[in-house]
Amino acid sequence: MKKLIERPRISENVKAVNAYLQLGKLLNLLEIKELPADTVELINQEVEQLNAIADEDKYLFRKIKAKENSIVKLVENKHKIVPKNYYKKLWMVLGMSAFGIPVGVAFGLSIGNLGMLGVGLPIGMGIGVAVGTSMDNKALKEGRQLDFEVK
Repeated sequence: MKKLIERPRISENVKAVNAYLQLGKLLNLLEIKELPADTVELINQEVEQLNAIADEDKYLFRKIKAKENSIVKLVENKHKIVPKNYYKKLWMVLGMSAFGIPVGVAFGLSIGNLGMLGVGLPIGMGIGVAVGTSMDNKALKEGRQLDFEVK
């Protein structure tokens, strides 16, 4: 697997430095996993594209985060390998929209005040966090979880 190039000139951009170090940690953890050659090739293409970006690019932070997200999604879709709290973050949003809004609408209609719609959001969020946490625990037990959290 290809490595990220050294970028000493981005030291004044703290956000970019932290994102770059985090991406490096992700790549190191993925290198430890035995990934198939086609997945490694796709990751290498992402790293090459990032290495080609100039240090002075004012959107460097965004580009680093975009590459990190695309690598995480690639590995999750192909191999179900996920970072810590991946499912928790995903299901929190899904719970609010899939469970929370319908519960809030039902509650609001039963009372006769649709202003109570927001009451369902924390309920849905709690359901989503519970589902996501259980999926994260399952991934950890199956050895599909990386010792890495997307921040």
